[in-house]
Amino acid sequence: MNIIQKSESIRAGLRKGFQDGTSKMAQRSCYGYDTGPDGGLVINPDEAVVVRWIFERYLIGDSLGKIAAGLEEQGILSPTGKPKWNREALNKLLSNEKYTGRVLLQKTISAGGSQVKNDGFMERYLYSDSHAAIIPDETFRTVQQEKMGRTIHPGKEHLLQILF
Repeated sequence: MNIIQKSESIRAGLRKGFQDGTSKMAQRSCYGYDTGPDGGLVINPDEAVVVRWIFERYLIGDSLGKIAAGLEEQGILSPTGKPKWNREALNKLLSNEKYTGRVLLQKTISAGGSQVKNDGFMERYLYSDSHAAIIPDETFRTVQQEKMGRTIHPGKEHLLQILF
């Protein structure tokens, strides 16, 4: 089997896991969660407090920079263990549907050797109630609407419909 065939076989296996709900990618841990003994996501109580704080601060109007400064002032390390949080990490955290107990797979795809956002090129897979939620649906939805309001991205409104 040559490299191209092997690569295509791996991709097909990943897609099959997405389709039948057996993908281990759905259980990939992120800030606020740990991996439990059964391999599933479990809430990390200390990090969950931080996640909720970030969502709350964003909803009262704080910028990503102000939130980052607040985390640094409190001595809260970033997901990578650094003393400073960056805006990109906060933006991704605020966009991560995992905090609602859902997982959306195949948000990005590999194209020409690099990862690009999957804006409908390939099917996405949404698992609901995959693990315990840290953020209520309404809070998450409101943050996504606020993000769209702060940064105009024409045509992105459909993403909220996918998740809810």
